[in-house]
Formats: sequence, C-alpha cells, structure tokens
Amino acid sequence: MAMRKSRVLCFFIFMVLFAVIKVNAENPYRFFTWKITYGDIYPLGVKQQGILINGQFPGPQIDAVTNDNLIINVYNYLKEPFLISWNGLQQRRNSWQDGVYGTTCAIPPLRNFTYVLQAKDQIGTYFYFPSTAFHKAAGAFGGIRIWSRPGIPVPFAPPAGDFTVLAGDWFNTNHYILRQGLESGRNLPAPDGLLINGRGWNGFTFNVDQGKTYRFRISNVGLSASINFRIQGHLMKLVEVEGSHTLQNTYSSIDIHLGQSYSVLVTADQPPKDYYVVVSSRFTSPILTTTAVLHYSNSWEKVSGPVPGGPTTEIAWSLQQARSIRWNLTASGPRPNPQGSYHYGLIKTSRTIILANSAPVINGKQRFAVNSVSFVQADTPLKLADFFKIPGVFNLNSIPTTPTWGNAYLQTSVMDSNFREYIEIVFQNWEDTVQSWHINGYSFFVVGMDGGQWTPASRDRYNLRDTVAHCTTQVYPKSWTAIYMALDNVGIWNVRSESWARQYLGQQFYLRVYTSSTSLRDELPIPRNALLCGRASGRHTRPL
Repeated sequence: MAMRKSRVLCFFIFMVLFAVIKVNAENPYRFFTWKITYGDIYPLGVKQQGILINGQFPGPQIDAVTNDNLIINVYNYLKEPFLISWNGLQQRRNSWQDGVYGTTCAIPPLRNFTYVLQAKDQIGTYFYFPSTAFHKAAGAFGGIRIWSRPGIPVPFAPPAGDFTVLAGDWFNTNHYILRQGLESGRNLPAPDGLLINGRGWNGFTFNVDQGKTYRFRISNVGLSASINFRIQGHLMKLVEVEGSHTLQNTYSSIDIHLGQSYSVLVTADQPPKDYYVVVSSRFTSPILTTTAVLHYSNSWEKVSGPVPGGPTTEIAWSLQQARSIRWNLTASGPRPNPQGSYHYGLIKTSRTIILANSAPVINGKQRFAVNSVSFVQADTPLKLADFFKIPGVFNLNSIPTTPTWGNAYLQTSVMDSNFREYIEIVFQNWEDTVQSWHINGYSFFVVGMDGGQWTPASRDRYNLRDTVAHCTTQVYPKSWTAIYMALDNVGIWNVRSESWARQYLGQQFYLRVYTSSTSLRDELPIPRNALLCGRASGRHTRPL
C-alpha cells in the first residue's frame, strides 16, 4: 500500500514538473551574465566610485518579448552585499525574484545568484536598479524594453529607431558618504546636476535621419527630483506609459516623476542641424538643466544658442498634463484583446486604504514615515520568514490602513491583504514636495488626483473609463492621488517612495497578498537556488 502511494506521489510530481517545463518551453529563454564591480566614473567631470555592470555605466540594456524567460546570472565583486530589483516587472506569482530587501537575500561579496524572471503578459518600458545600501547613487541601473509578440497589433508604425533615455539627478559625492549622512540623521543635500545616459552636458548623442520617426523611452532613474523632457524644435507624441498604450496626444515637453517611464515618438522633420535634447528638474530651487544632442545625419551645424526653456515650479501645469494622459481603449496590450475590454471602473472595491507620508524626527534623527510608521529592516527577508514561519521577524498589520496622526515610531511594517481583493488606495500628501509612489508586482489605475484633503465625495471626480495603468504615480504637494488595484499577484510586495532618501529612511512598507491555496497557478515555489540569510540560514529550499 505504501509503495503504491509512493508511486502515485512520484507520478504526480512528475506531471507537475512536466507541465511547468512544457509551459516554459513555449517561451524563449534569454541568458545574461553580469559582473558587478567598482570603477572610476566621471559623469559630471568629477572622479567618483561607481558601480559597473560588465564594465558599463549605465548597465547593459535588457531586451525581451512578452512572456520571455530571463535568466540573469549576477556575480558580485563588490566588498559588500548587492541586490538588483526590476522596476515595473510584475514578477507574476514570483515575488521570490523581486530583488528587494523584503523578498530576497542580497548577494554576498564574491558570490553569485541567478535570477529567473519572466516578462509575463507585459510590454513596455522599464528599468532595473540596485535596491540596497544606497547603491543606486553609484550606478548599476539600466533600461528594460519589452516588445510585443509577433502578430499582436501595435498602435503605431514601427519606428526607424528605438532609443533608451535614462535621465535623473546625480550627486558627485560617493554613495557610501551619502549613506552615512542619511544614517546619521541628515537628509540628502541638493543634487549636483542631471545626467542623460550617464553623461553630463552634451555628453550623449542621438543620431537620426531626416524625415524618419524614432521612439524615445525615457525613465527617471534619479534619486530626488522630478524632471521635464523636451527636444528643441520638435513635438513628441506620447504612445506608452509603463506598459500601457496611450491616446497619442502631442506635447512639446513632458514631466516624468521619480521612477516613471514614458515612451514618445519624435519625427525628424526639422531643417538639418543638431538640436538640444533637454532634461531639467521640476519643483526644485535652483532648477537644474542638462542636455544631449539630437544629430541629423545630414547636419553640418552644431548645437548653439540658448537651451530652450521649460516649466519650472508650476504645479497646475503638471497636474493638467497628467490628467490629459489617457488609455488607448482600442489598442492591444500584451494580448490581442483591446486594453479597454478591462472595465476597471465598473468593479466594486472591497475597501479603501489611505496612506499619508510624513517627515518626523525620531530619536533625534530625520526619518520618513507612512501613517506614522517608519520602516526598519528586520534581520531576515520577510518573504523567507513568512515561508519558513519564523516568529518574531514581523507582525501582520503592523501599519494602520488610515493615518493616525500620532507620534511616529519605528517598525518593520507589513500590511495584510487577500488574493483577488479589489481595493482603492488613496495617497495623501500634506508636505510641500511632490511625492512619487511605486508598488512592486502590480499595475494600477490612477483614477484621480487633486489638491487638498481627499474625502469620499472626491470619487465624484474620478476617471472610471480611460485612465492609464501605472506602476508608479506622483502625488502633488498638499494633494491626493487615488488608485484602483486588483490584488491578483500573490506574494509580499514593496510599497515605497521613489525618492530614494525617503525610501531609505522609512517611507515604505510591504503588502502581503495572501492565499491559503498552494497551487502553482497562484504562486511559484521557493527557488532551489534561493539565498538564505538571517534567521533563515541553514534551512533548505526544496528538493526538486
């Protein structure tokens, strides 16, 4: 009898593995080997210690097609642990690979770890970055392009070229000195400048042919500032935001907030010469500006004259532009069916969560908080603690779902939720700075944003028809932003500020999306090669 049960169990395991292999075999594999090292860089003309990937700053581009499997073997040659996260990749059923403190052990020095990712049901523009130890201030970030599968309609003609633009603010101070300042209770100083693809003023050139149209994929990979992007003498047609095809509105310049990624089409329809590609900071004092060059192949005239100006501190201008960006309801996304076939506005929400950011001083040091809770790291990744049922690492619902306005305190904050809930989240910002919020593992619908205090009556102004799905959203000063989100991805997911000092000093928490089911349809098993650290050290992942 026991032998028969054993045979049945073996057969069951074999069939599960066969099914998993069969599913994966239908989608291509792309293999990457990355070596993480220190190296001297001079992005603003000042020598500093950078973090390079295969000797490159920024790091290498990742190109994939919807549903591709990405096998990325990362060797850490730094003197401290290192971890990479994938901004906008949803890691469907697989928060194990998310690459943030709460899910994944950092790669120890002189060790390697192989990420196994899948671009499941996604298209669009994203980026990767180092997620721990303030390494983001030293580099190791790069672009991710997910292309549509053959046969899936794309709502614009194939462009003549496709450019990645990694832009954002930059500090000449080495990352470990910035980190020490934060840990001692000081905020970041003002940035020293802006970069475009790792270069300063006129340090990067985009080559185009007259009369042709090109796609520019712009990601704000900075640490502290929103940016405005524009090209001298050229209009931009917005076509995609973080995996959503948009109505193709035309803009002369566009705001891109921390952590956001936008795609625009630009036609080289001007007289042949070189033109400024401009990135400037928004809502800062002073306004920082940098440029790259748009070079026509038949041009003999270099860029000259004043750099074209753009918006500076105008909140209303930015808000109106954000509201003008709409979903293309008839365009296909990663699948053939139209994006608009998902009627997000007709689904009843199960509950409302209100998240208020703040900047308290705790124990004499500057911190940042969500609903009065300032996040602190535990000694073990939360996903491992949850899987191995290790007590004392974190407590569920250790952060309230509405603001308390009480004294702020330190806590490893985890909010509990249930698989397949459909929730409303309101980000309330009573501070004088623009906030930028990101939710790992998800895309959500930004249904409303406005000034003042959110109330239930604010729902009367929601866009319930054609707002764009994002993974990152801005919240303007003394304003609110509301989103709808379907909790359809089991795991433990980081909800954070994209202002990297605020994130580092506590403006984040983790959302646990739970199901009692153990089906592989809901969540993949712990990877066999998962690194185990903290109180999970010495345990075993799984035999198969």
